Amino acid sequence: MKRYLLLNGPNLNLLGKREPGVYGSTTLRELEETIVKLGIENQVEVSCYQSNHEGSLIDKLHEANELGLDGVIFNPGAYTHYSYAIRDAIAGINVPVIEVHISNVHARESFRHESVTAPVTKGQIVGLGLKGYELALLALLESTRERG
Repeated sequence: MKRYLLLNGPNLNLLGKREPGVYGSTTLRELEETIVKLGIENQVEVSCYQSNHEGSLIDKLHEANELGLDGVIFNPGAYTHYSYAIRDAIAGINVPVIEVHISNVHARESFRHESVTAPVTKGQIVGLGLKGYELALLALLESTRERG
C-alpha cells in the first residue's frame, strides 16, 4: 500500500481560529480527516503531523525518506520564505514533496512572495484554500502511478 505524509508547519494548528477570513473556519483536525478519508478512498495510507518547530519538521522529512514514503504534502507556513534548513531537507530526500498554501501568498504581503522551498519540490499549490491539499494528494497519486 502506498503511504503519504500530510505535514503542516507553524501556526497551522490554529486553523479554524486564526484569521478565518484568510484561512477559513475548518480546523486542522477536520482537514486531516478529509485527507485521510481521501487516501482511504484511493486505497492509500495518509499519516498526519503538525509542528511549530523547524527541527521537528526536518526530522519528519528525513523520516519520510527513511520509511520510503511515496510522497509528502507540505505546508511549511512561514518557514516557506526563509528556512534554508527545510529547503535543504526537501532537496536531500528522495520523496516527492508538493508545497501547499491555503491563501494566495503572491497576493499578500511582499515577504510572502518568495518561497525558498518551492524550487526543490515537485510542485506548489497556492490560493485554492483547503482544496489545495486534496489536489496535492491527487497529484502525488498520479505521479506515483506513473513511476510504478
